[in-house]
Amino acid sequence: MTDYRFPRTARVRARNDFDRIFKHGRRVALPVLALHFSLDDPASATASAADAAACPGGARLGLAVSRKVDPRAVGRNRIKRAFRDTFRRIRHCLPAGDYVLVARPGASRQSGEALRAAFLQLLQRAGALPRGDVGGTMRAEAVATPTAPPAPAPRARDDEPPPA
Repeated sequence: MTDYRFPRTARVRARNDFDRIFKHGRRVALPVLALHFSLDDPASATASAADAAACPGGARLGLAVSRKVDPRAVGRNRIKRAFRDTFRRIRHCLPAGDYVLVARPGASRQSGEALRAAFLQLLQRAGALPRGDVGGTMRAEAVATPTAPPAPAPRARDDEPPPA
């Protein structure tokens, strides 16, 4: 069974870690959210053995939600809760590395489901998650949609003779 916990070792917490990711990491963005990430090189062991044992997936999440996003702590915490829950569920699928989400002012007007979708979309664009779409120019929904049922035959009117 997959462990969906979010232990302390799976969090980016130190200021120097945030600075390193912002300075040397890569970035993908949407209007409401930006993802800064730095994937670990398997050849270099930057994490200690204790961290690797405590966090087998190796993926760590950091969140930056400022007062510019929402002046109320309740709103900022709602945004962070949606991101933490999504990360906790997919952490085992992510490559080892550090991921920092920076919420933008439009995020406070988004629903939790929209925030989760934006986060997953950024992870796909970053190459951390496989894309959900099929190769080609058409979306998978358009290809897999069944055709409409045939139209019913027109009813005969009372003044017409029955069909032979």
